[in-house]
Amino acid sequence: EKAEKIVTAVQEKLLTPYGFRTLPPDHPNYVGVYLGDFRHRDLAYHNGTAWAWLLGPFTTAFLKTKRHESEWRKYAFKNFLEKLFRENLFNGGLGSLNEIFDGNFPHHPRGCIAQAWSVAEPLRAYVEDVLLIRPPYEKELLSP
Repeated sequence: EKAEKIVTAVQEKLLTPYGFRTLPPDHPNYVGVYLGDFRHRDLAYHNGTAWAWLLGPFTTAFLKTKRHESEWRKYAFKNFLEKLFRENLFNGGLGSLNEIFDGNFPHHPRGCIAQAWSVAEPLRAYVEDVLLIRPPYEKELLSP
């Protein structure tokens, strides 16, 4: 129950169509657009930009609270991953995913146009948590 409340709060305050903001828009240090000279971009980098890689661990946490039930796996794909995969793969990094996005609508892609962790974590969550394809021998590898 506590985990579900945390997941809901994070979803309501930080989720964008392309990732999770590093601060909610109502925070006094929030900077919703990553533009300008180095100093201005640096101020925004961890104070409001949305990070695509955070969709991976969030999708995992969300689906754990829903026991990976089929309807919730479909919901997670549609609401957390699909827009990032369908739009940014073909518009931002052309076959890859951007590092960050503006926290403010329309959430323009920013930063590195081909960021490995932005690809890896949402893809891992899609394969392992939405499709339920787990690495073979996972339990043996992770046991003490």
